[in-house]
Amino acid sequence: MTQNTKAAGAKKPEETAIEKAGMTHSERFTQMVTRQFAGQVGTMELTGYQKRLIQNYFIKTDMSLRAAEEKRLRKEEKFRDKVPVTWENVHLEQLAIDVVACSRVGYDPALPNHISMIPYKNNRTGKYDIGFIEGYRGRELKARKYGFDVPNNVIVELVHENDHFRPIKKDSNHDVETYEFDVKSPFDRGAIAGGFYYHEYYEEPRKNRLAFFTLDEILKRKPEYASAEFWGGERTRYENGKKVNETVEGWFPEMCWKTLYRMAYGAISIDSEKIDDNLMAALENENRYQLYGNEGLEPKPITPAENVIKPEVPQA
Repeated sequence: MTQNTKAAGAKKPEETAIEKAGMTHSERFTQMVTRQFAGQVGTMELTGYQKRLIQNYFIKTDMSLRAAEEKRLRKEEKFRDKVPVTWENVHLEQLAIDVVACSRVGYDPALPNHISMIPYKNNRTGKYDIGFIEGYRGRELKARKYGFDVPNNVIVELVHENDHFRPIKKDSNHDVETYEFDVKSPFDRGAIAGGFYYHEYYEEPRKNRLAFFTLDEILKRKPEYASAEFWGGERTRYENGKKVNETVEGWFPEMCWKTLYRMAYGAISIDSEKIDDNLMAALENENRYQLYGNEGLEPKPITPAENVIKPEVPQA
């Protein structure tokens, strides 16, 4: 896909024409994404759903740019990137390619936990690229659409100190892998001890699969640049241009559960016969962000580093 690697500085004739026409950012974005759609489906006529989806991507990207620019301006000048985080400084051609790919995979940024847009500085081009970060519901969508031997049901649970959990592995006495789980004291469950996920096949229960993890094993999937706003702990904010450190409680149980949820659907292997150009482009965007996103304004968001087509290794 050579079109993904063209230099941002070399503007296409249609980009220059759009700028000369004095279009708004929304109109420029829509026109470039529409052209990209047309290149794939062979028509410039978009359905109502496609138009709404494009608008959703614009709104969420615009919000992420505004938030990043506000954060840039709060920094002391010596720590502040000189290039404003605005539409004028976004690699729009690459953004249009990524929007079409992600939308055709099925991600909708208007739906909770589907996908998020994170701007980051590309120091090779001097412009901002947009990282498309898959949410835990987005991972489920991708696994169900592209997965091989997708289970009928996926159960994800955290296990606390006062809960009862007993794994039952398949052996000479048990034809089906299963478990016992009982929340004995729902309002006094104690600290998180670990968690598990269970892949359930209604028609072929012998294929059911249980994987369980200690809390330490769950936290290994916590990203290096996880936000304290969500995981809790120390964070740095800017007040009157000065750095201020503070401790925040975060949403630790919820983040542990979401991490397990991602693990559960990340364990479903991608079917090579279902892979298409849209999935490959979405994976390319993710890999590009993992490689270069840490050089930009934002720390890496809450997303495990494991490859989406690499199955999780279950606990023995």
